[in-house]
Amino acid sequence: MATLRRHFLQWLTGLSLALATAACTADTPAWQEGTHYDVINPAVRVGASDEVVVTEFFWYGCGHCYTFEPLLETWKGSLPAGVVVKGSPAIWNGPMELHARAFYVAEALGVLDIMHPVIFNAMHVQRKRLGSEAAVRELFVANGISGADFDKAFDSFGVNSQVRQADARAKSAKITGTPSLMVNGKYLITAQKAGGQANMLKVAEYLADRELAAGS
Repeated sequence: MATLRRHFLQWLTGLSLALATAACTADTPAWQEGTHYDVINPAVRVGASDEVVVTEFFWYGCGHCYTFEPLLETWKGSLPAGVVVKGSPAIWNGPMELHARAFYVAEALGVLDIMHPVIFNAMHVQRKRLGSEAAVRELFVANGISGADFDKAFDSFGVNSQVRQADARAKSAKITGTPSLMVNGKYLITAQKAGGQANMLKVAEYLADRELAAGS
């Protein structure tokens, strides 16, 4: 009887461990290279930093980027120390170059936190095309930014350099659509491969944690 009881307890313990392992596996998807994300080769330079940099490639006129933005903002607040998110506007044509310039003007003037959601809102809620420098300037002025400051920054050396770097960065990462995420210049994540926008963030978090653990 004692032997039977001992065997039963051993079986019960084994079953519990098996169930716990299965639950753990179900809660932690195995994100796989080539299936859920791609390796960028050669890696893209993201600047000298001790932090893990998650780059968001976006365009203000992209509807998918507009819906992704609230998810990204919430996700930023949950990131561990040592991981940062940086925006990088995609540039495939003239209008996108103009909107990329607007992003870097806002950054140069220290008003990116104000203007980033304002520009998205203008294009997707107010249905403004923002197809000219004058239209972009008007939006900045309407939100309390000096027209003279906008004019000074718009064609400045710093903004021109940032626009060129953004274009080169996107080309080096070989992005084909927005939004896309790049982790530490090494991994590219798209909604199509990850299985949706929410999964993009899960894959990015997995890769960022891996980079943190590796001391990158």
